[in-house]
Amino acid sequence: MKHETLRHEALAPDVLMFVGNDHQSVATAFLDGDDALLVDSLGSSEDAHALRRILCGEMGKTVRAVAATHFMSDHIAGMRLFPDALTIAHRHYRHTFLAQNRRVDAFYREPQLLFDTALSLRWGRHRLRFVHNPGKTMDHVSVDAPEADLVCVGDAIVGNIVYLSRADPELIHGAIGRIRRFGRGRVVGGHVGHFPAAVLDNAIHYLQQLRARVIRIRAGTAPVAVADLIAAIPIEDCLAPGVEASAFERRWHRHNLELIPAQSVFELDTSLEEMAAAEVAA
Repeated sequence: MKHETLRHEALAPDVLMFVGNDHQSVATAFLDGDDALLVDSLGSSEDAHALRRILCGEMGKTVRAVAATHFMSDHIAGMRLFPDALTIAHRHYRHTFLAQNRRVDAFYREPQLLFDTALSLRWGRHRLRFVHNPGKTMDHVSVDAPEADLVCVGDAIVGNIVYLSRADPELIHGAIGRIRRFGRGRVVGGHVGHFPAAVLDNAIHYLQQLRARVIRIRAGTAPVAVADLIAAIPIEDCLAPGVEASAFERRWHRHNLELIPAQSVFELDTSLEEMAAAEVAA
């Protein structure tokens, strides 16, 4: 179904997913009768107002809590629209908000409930587990919903790939690995929508193949040519077998290729592999 620019669908009778027009950011509503808990709240004022119109105005639900998988502006646009709702975030939320590239101060709302390692919350039939899972950001949270056989993962993945941003790729790899251990059948991303669990393997494959290709370029090329060669890495060379890239994934792959030379991503990995090869040769 569509409502202006906002797509929404039921993942279960008491779980609704909303996908906004801005960056295809995702919000997930867990229902307890007419009470709703939101995990993330979209990426623009327009999308957030459409979410409120649909969920509260048309469906008659009251948002009692809004939780953030991470405190970046493209995921918290709706927090201020529900002033009576409890706000939940990891204690490192402020670090993430200040470190982002696209900060929107008008979306900021102080979280009322902070946690460190984990938080468990009963919401209707759901036993929601908020688990600190640093990867793309230091405050990243995975929200495990076993009764719905799904996990909300924020920006741990971007569809079948990952976005490196300013993160350590090893942290992203570790975060995805921890999500796999939840063993859920569906994964709700921070963007695009929901996916079967195989998307986690696809994202790890992409990250590993991108790393290997960048290391190969850095190890065998004069520094002056590195950026151009990295910029030419096709997304098809990094995707898991049988996966076709969406336009959204292609866009964020291009962003990865731009930031890798700018932020010296995989440079340490290249040095370590060269040192290991030299030790073997000696």
